[in-house]
Amino acid sequence: MRKLILTVLAALSVAGVSQTALAHEGPALQKPGFSFEGVFGHYDQAALKRGFQVFHEVCSNCHGMRLVAYRNLKEIGLTEDEAKAVAAERQIQDGPNDEGAMFMRPGRLSDHYIPPFANDNAARANNNGALPPDLSLIAKAREGGPNYVYSLLLGFDEAAPEGHTVPDGMFYNAYFPGGNIGMPPQIMDDLVTYADGTKATKEQLAHDVVSLLNWAAEPELDARKTLGLHVMIFLTVLTALFYALKVQIWKDVH
Repeated sequence: MRKLILTVLAALSVAGVSQTALAHEGPALQKPGFSFEGVFGHYDQAALKRGFQVFHEVCSNCHGMRLVAYRNLKEIGLTEDEAKAVAAERQIQDGPNDEGAMFMRPGRLSDHYIPPFANDNAARANNNGALPPDLSLIAKAREGGPNYVYSLLLGFDEAAPEGHTVPDGMFYNAYFPGGNIGMPPQIMDDLVTYADGTKATKEQLAHDVVSLLNWAAEPELDARKTLGLHVMIFLTVLTALFYALKVQIWKDVH
């Protein structure tokens, strides 16, 4: 069921202003290299934890991540107390209570990441009419995947190319389809102070938060690749045993 939900939401996810502009346009994507790429790739736990810090302190002011529960944050290195503290920072409607009334309460580990706005209309009203997309699947919902999201975060230019018009309230980004995006530049050097002392360059911030977003979209990656490796080892040993059996059976046939 989760895979079905992910597939449907990936198909419906929007990048900002256009639901049809799914294919990448513009310059070649930047490819910083992520630890989870390749057959033997895996998630860098330190990068995931730093990426969550960037998401929580910066991105979550406009974007949600509704497919990730607070309890899932323990998978990226947060302790249970840290995850509880993050959840309790926001209020969510619950109820009804014994009197039949709805009420607000702090978030719990069992809640999914509480969005910054009560509904889509409130989100648009606070973002110049643009609806910030949920980021749960964004790393899988765009051609180019993580490399596209990384390039987009670093692709803002102060001046658009000659002949390109940027409407009021929009910003030029070479990697966004059409070049005009409603989101202002978000990533800059020293935007956050990493708890582990890593230098917070804009490239590092983008790399870490994209790693986190890929984990949000594909949390089973490590388990899947580990299982695949074990299966290949098993098949290799099984093939060798079958070959040895074949040699034993046919050794007297000339």
